[in-house]
Amino acid sequence: MNKPKNKEHDFSSKLRQSSVIGGLKKYIAWQRNAETPDNHHSVPNMAPISINLDLTTACNFSCPHCVDSEITNTGESLDIEEIKQSLDTLKSRGLLSVILLGGGEPTLYNEFAEIVRYIKNKGLQLGIVTNGSKLGRVSKIADLLGKNDWVRLSLDAASQETFNKLHRPRTPVALKDILHNAQELKMRNPDISLGYSFVIMWEGLSFNGNALEPNIHEMSEAVRLASKHLFDYISFKPCLIRLPDSKTETLLDSVDQKKEQRIIEAVKKNLQDAKDMAGSNLKVLESVNLIAMMNNQVHELKKQPHICHMQIFNTVVAPSGIFHCPAFRGVENAKLAESNGYAGQKKFDETLQRLTHSITAFNAAKECDRIACFYNHVNWWVENFIHSDSRVEDIEEVKDDNFFI
Repeated sequence: MNKPKNKEHDFSSKLRQSSVIGGLKKYIAWQRNAETPDNHHSVPNMAPISINLDLTTACNFSCPHCVDSEITNTGESLDIEEIKQSLDTLKSRGLLSVILLGGGEPTLYNEFAEIVRYIKNKGLQLGIVTNGSKLGRVSKIADLLGKNDWVRLSLDAASQETFNKLHRPRTPVALKDILHNAQELKMRNPDISLGYSFVIMWEGLSFNGNALEPNIHEMSEAVRLASKHLFDYISFKPCLIRLPDSKTETLLDSVDQKKEQRIIEAVKKNLQDAKDMAGSNLKVLESVNLIAMMNNQVHELKKQPHICHMQIFNTVVAPSGIFHCPAFRGVENAKLAESNGYAGQKKFDETLQRLTHSITAFNAAKECDRIACFYNHVNWWVENFIHSDSRVEDIEEVKDDNFFI
C-alpha cells in the first residue's frame, strides 16, 4: 500500500524523531527478546508518546454519527487532581503530547482552562478537538498555545441546515458564529494551527438504523469558508460506523462492490472540486482511511499484524478507564486500567504490566479485522523491522517536529 502522503499521518517517521527514537529502539529490542522462551520481562518502562485525554463525557450536541454516542453524557468526568498526577507521572517517563477530545466536549469540563494551563506548563504539545460551541473558553487560554499546538473544529458542514441535521445541538448554535469566533481565535494567536474537520457523509449512509444527512455536496463550500475565516487546514475523512456487535469502528462494511465504487467516485469528484477551491493559504488534508478509500485499498487497512505495536506509543485516558486504542474507546477487552491508572508511579507500573499482557494477548489480526486502522502502516513497519535482519542501531533518525499520534 502507498505511503501516507501527509507527514501528519506518517507515524513511522514520528517514531523516528530524535526525542522518540530511543523508545522505539527499546521496544523493538524487547519484542525481539520476547520471542525467546525464557523472557518474561514487561515492556520497556516508558510512557506513551501521546495520549488522548477525554476530560468529560458531557456533550451539548447529539450527533447521529457519533461513534462514542453510547458513552457520552453518562455524568462522568476525570478528577482534576488525578489528571495532574497522571500528567506528572507520564511526563517523567516520556510523554510528549496530549490531545483533548473524545467521549464528550472538552470545553464543557469545569476546569478546562486549568488543565490546559497545566499541560502547557509541563512543556507538552497540545491539540484540542472541539465542536466549536464554546470557543470563548478556548480563546481565554489562546495565549498559552504555541506554534506546535492546534485547535480543530468538528464542523462537517458548510450550511446551517446541514450543520443542524448532523450535530443536533441541544441549544441553538449558529455555524456562522462558530466560524467568526474561530477567526477571532486565529487573529488573537496566529501561532495556533487552526483546523476545520469535515467527516464525509454520502447517500445511503446510516447508523443505528438512522439515515445520516449527506454533506458530500458541501465539501467545496467548506473549503471556501475555511479559507475565508483564516483556517490553516481542512481535514477530510470518511464517516466511520461503530459496529453494534464488536463496538469497534469500521468503514464500508457490508457494502457491495458496485455500491462501494459509486460512493468512491462521488467522494473523488467532490474531493477534487474541494482541492480546486483551496487557495495557497489553506492546506487540504486527507485521512489515512480516506486515501485508502480513494485507491480502493480499504481492505488492506483492515489486515493487521497479530500484535498492535502502537499500544505502547498511544493510549486513551477517559472517565471509564485507560484504553489501548482510540478505535476501542470504552470497549472492555481493550481496557488497560481504571482512569487513575497513570496517577502515581505504583499505578503506572501496574498499568504497564497490563499493557504487557495486552500487547502479547490482544490479537489485532482478529479483533481489528473490520477496522480501517490509521496505524496500519506503522504497525506493519514495526512488525517487519522486528522480523528483519536490520539492526536497531541503524534506524534512521529524523528531526523533532510533531509528537501527536
